[in-house]
Amino acid sequence: MAQRIGILCHVTSLPNGLKDAEMFVDYITNYGASAWQILPITPPDEHGSPYASPSAFAAWDSLGQSKSENMDTESYWLKDWLLFESLKSKFDDKPWHKWPKKYRDRDPDALAGIVVDETAQARFMGRWKEIRDYANSKDVSLIGDLPIFVGHDSADVWAHRELFLLDDRGMPQVVAGVPPDYFSKKGQRWGTVLYDWDAHRKENWRWWKERMARMMRLFDIVRIDHFRGIHSAWAIPVKHKTARKGKWLDGPKDELIEALIEVCGNHECIIAEDLGIIPKEVTELRKRHNLEGMSVLQFAFDDDNKDNPHKPENITSDRIVYTGTHDNNTTKGWWDEKKRKRLKPYMKEGESVCQTMIRLAKESLAGMAVIPLQDILELGSEARMNTPGVAFGNWHWKFSWDEL
Repeated sequence: MAQRIGILCHVTSLPNGLKDAEMFVDYITNYGASAWQILPITPPDEHGSPYASPSAFAAWDSLGQSKSENMDTESYWLKDWLLFESLKSKFDDKPWHKWPKKYRDRDPDALAGIVVDETAQARFMGRWKEIRDYANSKDVSLIGDLPIFVGHDSADVWAHRELFLLDDRGMPQVVAGVPPDYFSKKGQRWGTVLYDWDAHRKENWRWWKERMARMMRLFDIVRIDHFRGIHSAWAIPVKHKTARKGKWLDGPKDELIEALIEVCGNHECIIAEDLGIIPKEVTELRKRHNLEGMSVLQFAFDDDNKDNPHKPENITSDRIVYTGTHDNNTTKGWWDEKKRKRLKPYMKEGESVCQTMIRLAKESLAGMAVIPLQDILELGSEARMNTPGVAFGNWHWKFSWDEL
């Protein structure tokens, strides 16, 4: 049996946003779970995606207000974000590389004249502290999500241009993504910038250490999205509009993971998202550091490969099992597509497909079974959170308390 149960539900899916957080924690405990997994809480991009945020550190302050929290511990990133946010407004939301030169290139005298206000971020942190304290009082762990890459038009790239693969004008020649795989036949061209790992190494991984420290001030456990990017990243020439053409660039591997674990205090605080086409070297990297990987039951029934790591009987204790993720269809929607015949031998009489998949997750040897709320509610494709490679119509789903 899985050691712990978690529920996956983004805070934007709560009917009234963070106002409902304590009620949802109560729901989690009543369900018999002890973890709440959340998608990134950084500001989303223009399509609503939290995975290409204009900041790797800032919170999406429109999510909730409360009393203000002291922000002294956030000094590494806070002023850069507030300046970036103010200048974006001043210049009609144009990207930073189209700002007047003195602002684009961070002239100290020019920046000294910009008035910033940290109140919104401080109030978010005050509210988040209340939520985390309440969750921990109920023995519910909060699981955060760390997207490995950041957008080009972000406070991080503007403030730390030297840490990214950019030309003399501050523009990327290659962007991140993944080649064709299960999620997309054309691959995924994310358009996010790639890191200059040598530059990060020279500063002893400070940006990354600060980023992980920030995550640990917000969450109990951190899921690193696209973990294989630490081993190697798919670099797509900017001129190519799809991800079919690119090449793998080596990442820092053990060096960065060791630095992140040092910040966390132990390896149990990190989940490695290792989905997709994963070479054995990436799996070995994960295992060397005793990090838990991921299995997704929806991937278990698409072939007859007995070694498929997502099959219930192959899931090991060093993995977190999901019925599906935010990038999958809901389990009911997935079933309605093709009535996956390979699942039928696992089904018990009278069970719905969602009940079967949840049972298989809970009965597995995984360290934790995480169930999207949509699957608990047995909702169809209309409740899908995201379709990879599709720019519009994602990230909007909300539940209603009546459904629970």
